[in-house]
Amino acid sequence: MPPLPVAIAHLDESCLGNGREGANPGGAAALVETRVGGVLSRRDVYISSPDTTNNRMALAGAIAVLQLMSGKGRRIRALLVSDSEYLVRGMREWVPGWISRGWTRKAGAIENLALWQALVGSAADHEVQFTWVRGHSGHAKNEYVDSLAVRAAREQITSDGLVESGFGAWLEKERAEGHYSDYDPAAAYAGLEQRLAAGERFPLDAGTLP
Repeated sequence: MPPLPVAIAHLDESCLGNGREGANPGGAAALVETRVGGVLSRRDVYISSPDTTNNRMALAGAIAVLQLMSGKGRRIRALLVSDSEYLVRGMREWVPGWISRGWTRKAGAIENLALWQALVGSAADHEVQFTWVRGHSGHAKNEYVDSLAVRAAREQITSDGLVESGFGAWLEKERAEGHYSDYDPAAAYAGLEQRLAAGERFPLDAGTLP
């Protein structure tokens, strides 16, 4: 059997006024990297909601990415990198127990149950790992998707599926301002791609990712 195609997705979410009374608009975004015909391909996806929470957008963003991957009709070995502990810890630690208890938890109802169930169903189509990185710590791809998620929230825009990525232009602008001068995004992807293709199991806390 041929090896599964590999994809790396960096995700982030935003909710303007999270937790405040009234409608709180939100957005989520992802930068999806994969290799097509030996050439590195980058695509963006972003979604929005007029009234939501950070946690709901983190789940919805991951669902969107996985469902778009499923739309290509093939199984993928994917690494989803997020700064949402709620998303990553939930998928790695909480969900297995909930499922074993028939989608219940020991104390009270499961918040955002329908979204968790949709995410588990979407992940089942692929070989998926979730890993956490600290947000706003200078990781270029995390900072990029943060800006994309905030824009989606503010402008209430949703992409037409996976669209051509703006990461290259964003990185050029950042470098012009003195940031990320030594950062090689292609080499960063290649390093993660190699580890994922080799079957490495990533920890819950990825620490410093390239």
